[in-house]
Amino acid sequence: MYKTIKKYLIIFSQLILLAGCANQLPPGGGPVDTVPPKIIEGYPQTGTTNFSGDYMKFKFSKYIDKQTLKTAMFISPAIEGELDYDWTGTSVKIKFPHKLKKDITYSVTIGTDLVDYNNHNRMSQAYNLTFATGNKIDKGEITGKVFDGKPDGVLIYAYMIGDSVINPMVKKPDYISQTGAGGTYKLLGLSPALYRVYAVRDQSHELLYQPEQDDIGMAETDVKLTETDTLYPNLNFFLTKVDTVKPRLVSAIMTDKYHVLVNFSKELDSSFIRTDNYLFMDSTTKATVKPVYAFKGNTKPTEIVLVTKNNFSAKDEVFLIADSIKDKLGNVYTKDFAQITISEKNDTTKPGIISTSPAKGSSSVDYTGANLLFYFNDAFDTSEAKNKITFSDTSKKMVPYNVFFIDNASFKITPVHSLEANTDYLIKLDLNAFKDAAGNAYDSVYQYKFTTINGLDFTGVSGIVDSVDFSKNPVLVLQGTDEAKSSYQLELNGSGKFSFDRVPAGKYNLWGYYDTDSSKTYSYGKVFPYKPSEQFFTSTEILNLRPRWTVTNVRFVFKKQTNFPSAEDVHGLPGR
Repeated sequence: MYKTIKKYLIIFSQLILLAGCANQLPPGGGPVDTVPPKIIEGYPQTGTTNFSGDYMKFKFSKYIDKQTLKTAMFISPAIEGELDYDWTGTSVKIKFPHKLKKDITYSVTIGTDLVDYNNHNRMSQAYNLTFATGNKIDKGEITGKVFDGKPDGVLIYAYMIGDSVINPMVKKPDYISQTGAGGTYKLLGLSPALYRVYAVRDQSHELLYQPEQDDIGMAETDVKLTETDTLYPNLNFFLTKVDTVKPRLVSAIMTDKYHVLVNFSKELDSSFIRTDNYLFMDSTTKATVKPVYAFKGNTKPTEIVLVTKNNFSAKDEVFLIADSIKDKLGNVYTKDFAQITISEKNDTTKPGIISTSPAKGSSSVDYTGANLLFYFNDAFDTSEAKNKITFSDTSKKMVPYNVFFIDNASFKITPVHSLEANTDYLIKLDLNAFKDAAGNAYDSVYQYKFTTINGLDFTGVSGIVDSVDFSKNPVLVLQGTDEAKSSYQLELNGSGKFSFDRVPAGKYNLWGYYDTDSSKTYSYGKVFPYKPSEQFFTSTEILNLRPRWTVTNVRFVFKKQTNFPSAEDVHGLPGR
C-alpha cells in the first residue's frame, strides 16, 4: 500500500513539473510578436516640480528583459551610487540611493536599448521624463538627428562648458540622451548654459568615448541656451571612426632570397608602399641598403613585400628600418625596426597578373576618363616594362596613353583622349619585359580586351540651390544609396544652378555642406583638441534617376530640414 501511494506521488509530482515547464512555452501556431515595448505610465509625471520622493516607477506594456533597463536608462545630472530595482510583473520601482539634490531639474531617458522579454523587440523611441526638486523646471532643449545607416541606440553626450577641459575620452557627460529608430533625439531639462554636444556609438555604455571601438560625431557648433532662448533644434550629426593609433612594424620574413614579407599592425596608405621609406641594415657592418622594389601584390591587408638583390646570409643579423610609415587615416610612425628572418631559397616564380580593373572582357568601360588597372603578383623593372605595352582598337589603330605605376607591381593606363563609344579595344603586355629581381619572366603576350559603353544609358539631375551662402564655399553632393555608393561632387558658383551629368541610373541622395576649410571634402571635426564639424544639409527626397532621362528643376535648400528623411533614405550619406 505504501509503495503504491509513493508511486502515485512521484507520478503526480512529475506531472506538476511538466505542466510548469509547459506553461513557460509560447503558444504554438501564432504570429511572432514584433510589437516594440513602450512605457504606459511613469512616476513622477513629467513636469513635476518640488519633487521630494525617493523613487521612480514605470509600468511597461509587456514583460521586459530586466537587465536591459539598467543599460538603457540615463539620469542627468548623474546620481551617484547604486539604484535599487524592485520588479512586480510589468512594473518596476527604482529607489534612489540617497536624497536628491535641491533645486535641480533631473532628466531621465530610457533609450532604445530596452527590449522585451520574449522576442527582444527594441523600444522604438526613447522615453523622456523631466522633474525638478525645486519650484521650476529647466526648459532647455536640444533636438536633432544622427544620420547613419544604423542610427538607433546612439548616445548623445552634452557637456556644460565651464572652466574644466572637455575631453569625452576621460570625462562623463553632464546630460545624456539616446536616439530612436530613426536617429532622432531630444536632450531635455537643460539649464541655461553653453553646451558642447557629441553623438557617440558607445559600445560599452561606460559613458566615455573610446576611439578604438566607438564611432563619434562632432556638432557644427556649441549651443548656448538662456532663460528666454531655451530651444536649439536640428543639431545634427554624421558619425565617423576616429583612429589615432600609429602603424607599427610587426615582422619581416624572407620568403626567398629576394623577397621580404613585411607585416604591419595596420593597413598602410598605398602611397607609402615605396622603397624610399625602408632600409636593410647589417648589424655587424652597420652597412645599409635600400630595397630595389616595394609592392602590395597578393598579400593580406596589413602586409607588403620588399625586394632586395643583396645575398643575405642566414648567419647575418639583418634589420629592416621603416621610416615615416603612414596608415590610411594619416597616422604616421617614424623610425621603426624589426629583425629580418633570413631565407637563402631561390626564386623561380614568374611574375603574372593577379587581377585587373575593370575585369578582363568587361563591356562596361566608360569611354570618357577610362582608368585601366593591372596588378601583378611580383615586382618588375618598370622602366623596361612600360615600353612593352600597346593599346589599340580592333582596326589596329593605336591609342595614345599614359601609364602611372602605383607601386613596382601595379600600374594604371589612361587614354590621352576619350575613347569611342560602343567600341572594342585591346591592350597587349609583352610579359618577357616584366622581369622580377631574379630575372624570371613569361615568354608570352598578355591580351586584355574590353568594350566601351554605348553612352546612351546615362542619366542626370539639374536644378537650383536656395538659401545658400556662397562665401562659405558651398558644395553639393549626389551620393548613391546602393552598396557601391557612387559619389559626385560639385563646387557651387554664384549662379545657384547645378547639373550632374553622365551619372549611372539608380537611387541617390542630395546633400550639401560648407567647405569652410577648402579641403574639397567634408570635414567631421576633431574630438580633442576640439574642432567642430562642417555644416551640412540634407534633402528629404530620394532621387530615382532612370536611364536616358535627366531629372530637371530640382530645388535643394541649404537650410536645416524640419522633416527628416527616414533611416532607409540616408544609406548613401557619410557615416554609413
